Amino acid sequence: MFINGEWITTDEKLEVTNPATGKIAYEVHMGGRSEVNQAIEAAVGAFGPWADLPALQRADLLLEVVGLLKAEKERLAKVITTEMGKPIRDSRSEVNMAIDYFRWFAEEARRVYGETVPHSASDKRLMVIRQPVGVVGAITPWNYPIAMMARKLAPALAAGCTAVVKPAPETPQSAIEMMKLFERVGLPAGVVNLVVAPAEVVGVAFMESSDVRKITFTGSTEVGKKLYAGAANTVKRVSMELGGHAPFVVFEDADLDLAAEDLLKTKFRCSGEMCTATNRVYVHESIVDSFSEKLVEKVKEVKVGNGMDDDTVVGPLVNRAGLEKVARHVEDAARQGADVLVGGEVLLEGDFANGNYYSPTVLKNVSKEMQLYNEETFGPVAPIISFSSEEELISEVNHDQYGLASYVYTEDMSRTIRVMEKLEYGMVGINDPLPFVVQGPFGGMKESGLGKEGSRHGIDDYLEKKLVSIRFRKG
Repeated sequence: MFINGEWITTDEKLEVTNPATGKIAYEVHMGGRSEVNQAIEAAVGAFGPWADLPALQRADLLLEVVGLLKAEKERLAKVITTEMGKPIRDSRSEVNMAIDYFRWFAEEARRVYGETVPHSASDKRLMVIRQPVGVVGAITPWNYPIAMMARKLAPALAAGCTAVVKPAPETPQSAIEMMKLFERVGLPAGVVNLVVAPAEVVGVAFMESSDVRKITFTGSTEVGKKLYAGAANTVKRVSMELGGHAPFVVFEDADLDLAAEDLLKTKFRCSGEMCTATNRVYVHESIVDSFSEKLVEKVKEVKVGNGMDDDTVVGPLVNRAGLEKVARHVEDAARQGADVLVGGEVLLEGDFANGNYYSPTVLKNVSKEMQLYNEETFGPVAPIISFSSEEELISEVNHDQYGLASYVYTEDMSRTIRVMEKLEYGMVGINDPLPFVVQGPFGGMKESGLGKEGSRHGIDDYLEKKLVSIRFRKG
C-alpha cells in the first residue's frame, strides 16, 4: 500500500491469480481499517497545500504522468493482462485511454473558470468561484484497472482534490504500478494514497468519514446502491458508473457486414467483460437469418487464447465465478428454447485446461424470460432477438433498470433521430461501436449511474460552487 508517500507492508497477503493459467501471479500486502484511516488522514493533511498549488503546477505534474504512461505502456499492459486476462491489444488500448484522461484533465486544470453576476445593488459585486470538494474516496474495478483509476484521479487532482484509492482485489498490482508513477513524478506525499483492504472495510470507512467529501465508484449496481445509501449519513457527493445491459439494434436498411464486424468490437472485445458490452442484439425479422449467418462466420474466426498472445481476441474470464455465470446464462437460454449457433461451452482441453475460458457464443431465438435477457452476462455471448417494427423495438429495448450504452445500425437519418431520442441510455453509438472518447461525457441513466466522467463536465463533480458577495464603499 502507498500512504502519505510511503510504501506500507503488513503480515497479511493477497494472492492474485493469472486467469489464463490458474497460477499465482502476484502477492500484495493487505491492510484493514487502520490503514484506511491513515490514508484518509494523509489525504486530509495534503489537501490544503495541494489545493493552493497553482493550477499550472498541478497540470505540469499530470503531464509528467502522461510521459511516464507512454514510456511504460507495454510493461503496464502486460501487468493488466496478467491480472485480469484481457488480450494484450486491449490492455495497450487501456493504457492509451489512461494517457488521454491525464492529458485532458491536465489541460482542464487551467480552465476551472468562475463567473461574475450582475448584482441588484450598486455598492455590491457578485461572483461565483469554484473550489475543490476535498478528499475523494475512489473505488475502481478490475476490468479497466488503470484506465478507470485515471478517469477518477485525473479530474480529482486537476481540480485540487486529494484521494484515497481502493483497487479491486483481482487487480491490485495495476494500482500499485500507477502509484509508482505518481511517486516518480514527485507528487506531494498524501495527495494520492492506495489501500488494499476488504471492500466492506473501505466502503464503511469512506461512508462514515466526514473527511471524505466525495465517493467515486465504478462497479456493480448492488454495491453502488449501498454506497449511495451510506453516503447520505454525511451528505457527501457520489458519482457512480454502474452496471450496463447494452442493446445493439440492426434495422433492415443497415449495412449488415459493418454491423456484424462492429458487433465483434462491442461484444467480444475484452472478452465481453465491459459495462458497455452488448448484452442484447435486436435484429429486424426480415434480415435476422442473413445477419446471424454473417455473424456466426465472423465469430468462428475469433482467436481464443492467452491474452499475452498478440493475435488473441478473446482471453480468459477474470475468475471462476465469472466463467460459471456465463455458462449458467447460456444453459438457461438453451433450456428455454434458444438455438446455440456457435460456441456455448467451457473450454477445458489443452492450453485452456487451467484457465477460465468460454467459447465465443451466438444464440438465436432469445426471449425475455431468459436470464441473459434481464441480467448482465459479462462474457463473450451474443444473444439475438428479432423484432418486427420500430415501435415494437422501442417498447422492448429500454430497460427498467439499466441505461448505460446502446448501439443502433441504420442508414435512415430520420430513423436515427427518432430512435436516438427515444433510447433511455446515457450514450448512443449510431453505426459506431466505440462512441466513448475522452472529450465526451461518459455515464448512464437510471440505475446505471450518477454523474459524468470525461469531457469538460468530468471535473464538475470534484468542484464546489461558492457564492461571494462583496459590498464596498463607493467614491
